[in-house]
Amino acid sequence: MRNAVRTLVLAVAVLALWAQPARADTYTQTKYPIVLAHGMAGFDSLFGVLDYFYGIESNLKSGGAKVYITHVPQFNTSEARGEALLAQVQDVLARSGAKKVNLIGHSHGGLDVRYVAAVRPDLVASVTTVGTPHKGADLATYLRSNIRNGSFTEGVLSYFANNLGLVLGLLSGHTQSQNAIGALEALSATGASKYNAKFPAGLPTSSCGTGAATGPQGQRFYSWSGTDPFTNVFDASDYAMKLSSFFYSESNDGLVGRCSSRFGTVIRDNYDMNHLDEVNQVLGLTAFFTDPKSVFRSQANRLKNAGL
Repeated sequence: MRNAVRTLVLAVAVLALWAQPARADTYTQTKYPIVLAHGMAGFDSLFGVLDYFYGIESNLKSGGAKVYITHVPQFNTSEARGEALLAQVQDVLARSGAKKVNLIGHSHGGLDVRYVAAVRPDLVASVTTVGTPHKGADLATYLRSNIRNGSFTEGVLSYFANNLGLVLGLLSGHTQSQNAIGALEALSATGASKYNAKFPAGLPTSSCGTGAATGPQGQRFYSWSGTDPFTNVFDASDYAMKLSSFFYSESNDGLVGRCSSRFGTVIRDNYDMNHLDEVNQVLGLTAFFTDPKSVFRSQANRLKNAGL
C-alpha cells in the first residue's frame, strides 16, 4: 500500500512539473535594442532569404533581444555610411520607444557604428565591432597604393564595384549612392589614420594594445575577431580568404589583421573564424567546433548583465 501511495505522489509531482508553463528564455534580453550593421559589399537580406548576419538575428531574438538589421551603401566612405546608419538608428528609437541602442558592426560596419557613437553619443549604450579594420586593412592599403588616382584601372574598379553595390542594393530592396574608391581609401592605413584622428574613442594607443572600455559619455566598447582564413573545405569563399591572407604580415581573418581589429574591451581576437565566418557565412559553413551565433549570444548576455 505504501509503495502504491509513493508511486501516486511521485506521478502527481511529475505531472505538476510538466503542467508548469515553460520559462521564457531571457538570456539575450538587453535593456536597449541591438542594432546590427553590415560591412563592405554587405546587405540586410537578399531576396528576403539570405541574411547577412546568417541565423544571428533569430538566435538573439529567441533569447528575448529586440534586434534591428540596418542597411547602408555597400561601397562608400565611413562618414557617408555612418550618416546612413545614424538615420536608421533614429528610426529604430522612434519605433521602439527606446532611449538608446546597442550597436554591433561587422567589418566596415564597425567604423560606421563608431561614427554614430561619436556624433550622437546620447543615442548609444554600447559599441561592439567584429572583424573591423580600425587601423586599416593591408589588402586595401596595397590596392590604394598601386592604383593611381584618375588612372584607367581606378576607373574600371570604380565602375564594377559601384555597379556591384547597386545590384546588391536592388536585390535587398534598397538603392543608395555608391563610392567604391572612397570605400577603398577609408579602409586603407592612410584613410583609417585620418578617421581615427577624428574619432579616437576606444582605440588602443599602442600598436596591438587594448583601448578604453568606455566612451566619453559612458558607452561601453567591445570587439572580437578571428585569425583563421581557412576553416571549412566545403565553403568556396574560404579559398579566397586564404589567398587574400597572404597580403598580411600578421595573423588575420583573411581580410583584417589581428591587431587592427582591437577596440575597447577585446573579448577575443583569435577565434577559429575567417572574415565571413564572423557573421556565420557562407550559409553557416564555418569551423566544425565554432559557432558564431553563440558568440553574438554571449555578447548580448554580457550587455544584459551590464545593464545595457
